[in-house]
Amino acid sequence: MRKALGKGLEALFPATPPASPPTGERLVPVDDIVANPDQPRRHFDEETLAALADSIRRYGLLQPLVVQAVGGRYELIAGERRLRAAQRVGLDRVPVVLREASPERRFELALIENLQREDLSPLEEAEAYRRLIDEFGLTQEEIASRVGKSRPAIANALRLLALPESVKAQVENRELSAGHARAVLSVDPAEQVTFAREIAVAGVSKREAESRAAARRPRLRSPQSGSPAPDVHQRALAEELTRGLGTRVRITRRGRGGSIEIEFYSDGELDRLVDRLRAAAISPAAML
Repeated sequence: MRKALGKGLEALFPATPPASPPTGERLVPVDDIVANPDQPRRHFDEETLAALADSIRRYGLLQPLVVQAVGGRYELIAGERRLRAAQRVGLDRVPVVLREASPERRFELALIENLQREDLSPLEEAEAYRRLIDEFGLTQEEIASRVGKSRPAIANALRLLALPESVKAQVENRELSAGHARAVLSVDPAEQVTFAREIAVAGVSKREAESRAAARRPRLRSPQSGSPAPDVHQRALAEELTRGLGTRVRITRRGRGGSIEIEFYSDGELDRLVDRLRAAAISPAAML
């Protein structure tokens, strides 16, 4: 059974809802509901939408939409697919639950709902994470905590944004899965478009795509038998920096020196990291 994401939509609202407006379930006219402007989902599958409309036609809309009152109307927070299906059926009124939400919380709720229902494409998911970073200043660690995933899972999703546009189109068209796309990212950037086309035409599995990608990469010389084992203290330090910065940090030794690599996936995340490092330079406690 697939593990549920996070704590669900209700866990993201304050424990005590505001007294005004009232938050109980009610019926409201469909025409009074406007779509969520921060909906992270761009594509709605026609077949599943038709199936949902048929279910609503037979049994009614069993789960209320989540909305907030805005200027005498209702702005959708969660339930856009159900709203579209209800409109297809021709329902005059639909059940809703009133909530209040900031733009950040509204976007977060729409993202959580889509993730729980597995409705987002890999790129829609990645774009949603990027928006949470760029527009609301969240770290990868904070996003992971809110959506119930690991930080590496968030980082892997964000990596897809670095794909060439033609390969992104293949992912959107379901010619390639997210796993296939990550294999594409592991080869030389100059070969990514060709490699993506090759594995799509061959119809290979994700594992085979990874094997083909590995065969294209330059082979590194095997370490000599006398080479020291990985430094556990270095690894622990990298993990500490990863937690502190909210993104993956690698430490690589080269002789008596080495390098520290900090990952970022958007200009907004780079700005956040730079601000964090500047603050740490003034006050080391800022990294904790």
